[in-house]
Amino acid sequence: MPWRFPFHNWRWLGPSIGKRFFLEWALIGVVGVAAVLFGVMSPLTERAGFLFYDQLLLHAASRASSGIVIVAIDDESIAELGRWPWPRETHAALLTQLAKAKPASVAYDVLFTEPSPGDAAFAEAMKHVPTYLPLLVDRLPVNRNEPAVVEPAPVLRAAAAGVGHIDLEVNHDGIVRSVSLFEGSGKDWWPSITVPVYQALRGPDAVLPGIETAAADAAFASSGPAGVGDLKRAHRMMIPFSRTSLDYPRVSFAAAMQGAVPPEFFAGKIVLVGATAAGLRDRFATPISGEVGELPGVDIYATILDALFDGRAIEPIGDEAAGWASVVPVGMLLAALLVVSPLQSLMLTIALGCACLIASACLVYLRSRWLSPVPALGGLALIYLLWSWRRLEVAMSYLGQEMRLLAAEPNLLPGPHPKPQGTAGDVLERLIALTRQAVQRQRNMRQFIWDSLNSLPEPIMVCDRDGRILMVNDPARLHFGPLQFADLSIMQLFGEFHFVRLVDEGSSGSLPTGMQWPEMLDPRVERHTAVMMHGIEVRDRHGRDHMLRYAPCTTSTGESLGWIASWVDITALHASERQRDDMLHLLSHDMRSPQASILALLDTERPHIDSKPAMELMERVERYARRTLALADDFVQLARAESQHYSLELLNLHELAIDASDEIWPLANAKNIEVRCESEGQAYWVLADRSLMTRALINLLSNAVKYSPPGTRVDCIVTEKPGAIVCVVRDAGYGIALEQQAHLFERFRRFHLDGQPPSDGTGLGMAFVKTVVSRHAGEIAIQSAPDQGTTVTITLRAQTIEPREASGEQPATQKQ
Repeated sequence: MPWRFPFHNWRWLGPSIGKRFFLEWALIGVVGVAAVLFGVMSPLTERAGFLFYDQLLLHAASRASSGIVIVAIDDESIAELGRWPWPRETHAALLTQLAKAKPASVAYDVLFTEPSPGDAAFAEAMKHVPTYLPLLVDRLPVNRNEPAVVEPAPVLRAAAAGVGHIDLEVNHDGIVRSVSLFEGSGKDWWPSITVPVYQALRGPDAVLPGIETAAADAAFASSGPAGVGDLKRAHRMMIPFSRTSLDYPRVSFAAAMQGAVPPEFFAGKIVLVGATAAGLRDRFATPISGEVGELPGVDIYATILDALFDGRAIEPIGDEAAGWASVVPVGMLLAALLVVSPLQSLMLTIALGCACLIASACLVYLRSRWLSPVPALGGLALIYLLWSWRRLEVAMSYLGQEMRLLAAEPNLLPGPHPKPQGTAGDVLERLIALTRQAVQRQRNMRQFIWDSLNSLPEPIMVCDRDGRILMVNDPARLHFGPLQFADLSIMQLFGEFHFVRLVDEGSSGSLPTGMQWPEMLDPRVERHTAVMMHGIEVRDRHGRDHMLRYAPCTTSTGESLGWIASWVDITALHASERQRDDMLHLLSHDMRSPQASILALLDTERPHIDSKPAMELMERVERYARRTLALADDFVQLARAESQHYSLELLNLHELAIDASDEIWPLANAKNIEVRCESEGQAYWVLADRSLMTRALINLLSNAVKYSPPGTRVDCIVTEKPGAIVCVVRDAGYGIALEQQAHLFERFRRFHLDGQPPSDGTGLGMAFVKTVVSRHAGEIAIQSAPDQGTTVTITLRAQTIEPREASGEQPATQKQ
């Protein structure tokens, strides 16, 4: 599965969505890290962590040390020696018997805090074997503000090799899992009963697990004044219970005291004496109690001693280190959420959770360290849930908004709008149904686009911004034959064509400066695409001419996606252009020449004819010849205005109007009509073809003179308005009816009002004017009424000029 999106593509979210995305991510990260740190320092997660810890102990592989033996005060011993407590002489007898076997040490898990008549005998027996006695830590002593210690009877305390507390730590669930090897109050520290035994055999500098007493003093002092019953603890260790915690070698107290046990059973070993009888209630719930039941205290201390000697004591990791270790997987998940998909985030969350469990187990089994995985697991679960909720909420909001926008758009496909189907269920289910409908609508639209492209007669290709072909319609496939278009680029495909000319450059066959063929087909170069959007003419290997053109594909926001390449076979068009040129040549030469010859013959023979009928016939022939010649000239001028390329240059429209008025002066003078050419200034610059624009003004002025009564006036006024130059030709002639004005610019249209004198004309003059003005991107308007004259208004785009052009230099020309 691919990544969702790379970092550099986040811009598609938009600035506001991107900021909100990072803000939500940061807030969720803060909440997750805070939850982890709270879980590390709070006891609320302790019970859940201990559930996993207990399972680890149940599956731990270990064996009981043979160097530790237990003398059990069991039910058989009580039955044989009498009710508990026994006289101190009984314990003296046990020590006397054990001394014969020379054990390494003897440690009692029985309190001897009250004096007894047999203390002297018991103390005397302690001189023959190192014996360690327990003391009692009273957390709530009477009339004291701090815990007190109740030591063994003074005689016994003096004879003992060492003393230590027998305090076990019971967690909130009532299970013993740990012990503090040192407990203190004020300036006093009291070791556990196991510590002096361990140090006696390993030396006073033997390393103990957990935080040292000096560090515990500093932590206790920085925590503020202690309350009643507060204890300092140091060298805290987790007890590595296992199924073998009851497998230590043991004998009953009575058997050991009576010498029924071979001496080698005790020789050189640590002997622990403690109660195991059910009636004495010296049993504790432990992590393995579900498998072996409650453990006697003496077995627990045997396990502690065994762990100290074997280095298996489990040391809990401090809060600071645990916090950093628990934050690491949370940070990894947060970083990954920026780039992974929802399925990948779920898999990653599960994988990190399993990694936390495995790491915690490895620390216990391999390094004897305890790190609860619960804070990290809780942080991972919380972050995943919050992130999934927010992403789902954002996705639903976005899809809902897009569905509303899509529903508001017009349906381009024919037929009624489809009704929503299967919209039952919750909000998400209804949104999925609407999305399914929208996807189907897009599929229909895609098919519609394909059908539309295939129905076009022109070959069409769609390519990306780099020119790789993405879509090809059926006419294009038919044109190129069986090609693998997916493996081609648009440059490779059209590179086999031959360049002919640019569409907007007349008949010139030269490439633009700095461009080469076929490199100019590359759509990645902006200068190339600017030329290709106007179009070029190319010729294939079969000699057929085509017009090739690019069109951009953009998104709704205007971003470029690719290009549409189309090419049209213009071979027949070129043939028609050649036929048109031949026809124009015929009209301009082959038809005009006979008429000109007729007029020349008439002028030659007129002086030699004396007959009046013959003279009238010659005048009629001359009139028809001139009419035919005028018709040919007007038709040629109109054809050229419609088809030929214009040579545009910066011209002063006022000067063109003066030239046109000079041309029609003879006609106006013959009818005693005054032609005035006025303007408010001297320079009215337009971009125009000189000959065609002058011809158009001549046609307007000549029409004004022809259709005006003698003795009137024709005005030609050139003015300027913002961004435009306006030329107004106004006469006081016969006018044009409103219903006829709609047909004024049609070919071969002539209008005649009742009482209007007849006039010559071909009906092509105004069609020519309209064509020339339209080809110059201008506008023409007519305002007329019968017997009220006619006003023709031409509007052209104004041009700004450089100072050197205004000074009289010839401006550059361009073709259109």
